[in-house]
Amino acid sequence: MEEIKKTVKTFFFLIDPDIRVDIFLEEENALHVKARMRDAQVLIGEKGRTLAEIERLLKIIIRKKSEGPLFINLDINDYKKRKADYLRDLAKETAEEVAHTGIEKKFPPMSSFERRIIHKTLSEREDVTTQSIGEGEERKVLIRKNRSY
Repeated sequence: MEEIKKTVKTFFFLIDPDIRVDIFLEEENALHVKARMRDAQVLIGEKGRTLAEIERLLKIIIRKKSEGPLFINLDINDYKKRKADYLRDLAKETAEEVAHTGIEKKFPPMSSFERRIIHKTLSEREDVTTQSIGEGEERKVLIRKNRSY
């Protein structure tokens, strides 16, 4: 694990020596990397796409050094945390509207990370259901009222 941490810190140091990186193992196979920097938008990119690609690149690099599967969650300046909080609130508000009006709602296309947050947030509700529809980058979440309500 120490070699993996060193690799991640070196990766970010080569991008910008001023990036602060905290790495911790939340579960046996889940590595969380939190980075802080001044101009975070450069590494986050439009709609978090650059962040997702950097995370994917880190997975490729680290898989070669790890023994067994290792999940990697990269967040820069709490972008993903803030995005998840926003999506949870949006999902709850939209579910309330759908439950009240009975009119289904579609979200705009979302990444799998974003769709998973919507599904998980509403999974305990019995009055609405969620479903992913579409293909590829056009995949989105549909919320509809549960017929038994």
